[in-house]
Amino acid sequence: MLFAHDTRAALVWAAALVNTAANGEEGLPDVAALTAVLDEHEWTGRRDGTDAELVAVRSVRPAWRELWAETDADTLAPRVNDLLESSRARPRLTRHGDWGWHLHVSDDDAPLSDRMNAELAVALADLIRADELGRLRFCESPDCDAVFVDLSRNRSKRYCDTGNCGNRANVAAYRARKRG
Repeated sequence: MLFAHDTRAALVWAAALVNTAANGEEGLPDVAALTAVLDEHEWTGRRDGTDAELVAVRSVRPAWRELWAETDADTLAPRVNDLLESSRARPRLTRHGDWGWHLHVSDDDAPLSDRMNAELAVALADLIRADELGRLRFCESPDCDAVFVDLSRNRSKRYCDTGNCGNRANVAAYRARKRG
């Protein structure tokens, strides 16, 4: 399934944000770390750069992790609608940078956490409409609790990109085969 660039970007961003709290580590220890991850994922619009904003962004992670675990569209749809409403989503077409035409789903001056919730809600709505919720996954490594979005053509991705989990699993399987 082909997803629009902004849908893919929102889902990849959501996984990255959830994973800043994965495996018992705090990936957003301060405002500078938040700024760096926002820059990495090309977030535009208002940024307050305050501790209050950092706390607000951190606060969305547990709810987003729960959304990741939801595999039933009938259960997820009302939660997505609630996110759209509470974030005051107002989709509009825009173009900037190298992105071409895409949707921004809230005002650029809205609080960062509201804009993030709106972006994720619209991306999840696309997944629900395409019957592709199975693309939201948890890493299969037994010592990892990271999430990812499987954008592979055949939906075969099993490990996250955060902790080199796939490589570690392959090395362990290789060593087991050599022993046996």
